[in-house]
Amino acid sequence: MTKGGGRAAPTSIYPHWWPRSLRGDRLVAILVLAPSIIAVAIFVYGFILWTFRVSFSKWDNWLPDYTFVGLQNWIKLLVEDERFHIDLRNLVYYAVAFMSQCILFGFIIAVLLDQQIKGEAVFRTIFIFPFAVSGIVTGVAWKWLMYPSAGINLLFDAVGLGFLKNQWYANSNYGTFAIALAAAWQFTGYVMALYLAGLRGISAELREAAQIDGCNTWNLYWHVIIPLLAPVTFTAVVLTGMGSIRVFDIVVAISGSGAGYATDTMAFYMFQSIFQSSRFALGGTIAAFMIILSAFLVGPYLASMRREVEG
Repeated sequence: MTKGGGRAAPTSIYPHWWPRSLRGDRLVAILVLAPSIIAVAIFVYGFILWTFRVSFSKWDNWLPDYTFVGLQNWIKLLVEDERFHIDLRNLVYYAVAFMSQCILFGFIIAVLLDQQIKGEAVFRTIFIFPFAVSGIVTGVAWKWLMYPSAGINLLFDAVGLGFLKNQWYANSNYGTFAIALAAAWQFTGYVMALYLAGLRGISAELREAAQIDGCNTWNLYWHVIIPLLAPVTFTAVVLTGMGSIRVFDIVVAISGSGAGYATDTMAFYMFQSIFQSSRFALGGTIAAFMIILSAFLVGPYLASMRREVEG
């Protein structure tokens, strides 16, 4: 109590030198987020830096050797490594096939489901269910489906379409496209969900206004809806692009590196270099290169997200 009988002003629990910006709810938020921030800093960004450090070292066996060799590993990988050159070619083929299938069919399926069809929830569940299946399970199932003497080829024989039979992933020319087909089956449902959410976010009034102005269905989608879905498309490109760079499990389950590295990927090459050949410097260089490729996708995406928040 004060001298006049009133209550004393509450004393701050913070010392006088404690910054005002770190008091109250802000301090609580920092304390709650601190463990996650520290874990991410160590186990994500710390290991990324360590990977780059290994890529500049002489570590070629189980005994760590951090002797600095400059760009020697990078030059050998980018200039002299024939297998890595094949992996780059496979990445381009796989990315084109995988990304185009996921985005095109994901959009088409979303448009069809957006028509308020009967049983929409059932169809939506059917299309998105493959995304819940692991890549290994998907690979095992599609390996049988695309086996040269079983699966889809037997179906072609049964319906009189034997001329469509082929070797699928066993073909040295287009085996990567067969892998992309299986991967797209798994991921298309997720892209469909992204597009469906975007379509449901477009107001009915806007569609009606466009139709009143004379837009037919084609013009409505081409000039109105598709431009409005550009952020969704950008997200789908980033996600499918990242999936193309780091594809591993479904390749291991179906074919491995294939004949003449026809279905080889950078992730699979990195795995074999580190865990089967103990060439840690080579594996670290491949991993660092994959991180750089991923940064070209994630960087613009994060920049666009920041512009949206600030705008």
